[in-house]
Amino acid sequence: MKFVKSIGLFFVIPMISLCLGVCLGYLLRTRPELKTEEDQGQSLVNKSVILDCAEANDAKTVVSGGETLCVETEYVLEEMDSNRGTCVETTWRLPEKYVGMNREQFLEAIRLYEVSPPLSELERGFQSLEVRSFSRQKVVVRMNYSYLQPGEGYYLAVYDNKVVVLLDDCKTVYIETQLTMDQLPQEVQERLIRTIRVDTEQELYDFLETYSS
Repeated sequence: MKFVKSIGLFFVIPMISLCLGVCLGYLLRTRPELKTEEDQGQSLVNKSVILDCAEANDAKTVVSGGETLCVETEYVLEEMDSNRGTCVETTWRLPEKYVGMNREQFLEAIRLYEVSPPLSELERGFQSLEVRSFSRQKVVVRMNYSYLQPGEGYYLAVYDNKVVVLLDDCKTVYIETQLTMDQLPQEVQERLIRTIRVDTEQELYDFLETYSS
């Protein structure tokens, strides 16, 4: 009986070892496969991220490119009188300083002009400036003015050898005439150098008609 039991153990122990060996071998074979699948999955993720970044860069290029102004771009200027509610529109060639600018650059240039306009614009009653539309074909800019109105009287003066009419503040140009100094008598020329006061609009036009004819 003991002999039979010993024989049974002799066969059972090797069988158990064999089963363990088979299971261990199976696990060793399957783990690299799992790892390979994980690595492949990670590679797919990385590839997807790289693709997304490339697509994002392409999109950024398109957005930042935009339209730029050229010498053929129409420059439409709207001059708005806020007092009367009237608007005068004129079309010009695009100023050379704006050629090659994109939308952001053009808006910044307009903003700087609005912050620090020329003195001549301030004298006209300049208030603000805005871009109404922007494209390579045409830009529309509106300049808003509060035009100064004639007060009590005028002043006649000389600017660049021509007679100009100033408002009663003695600095704002009201009318730029084509009347030159050499068309006037010497006495009038001397008075114009010191400016001539004119009290009424009728008196002003009488003076201009007298020496323009």
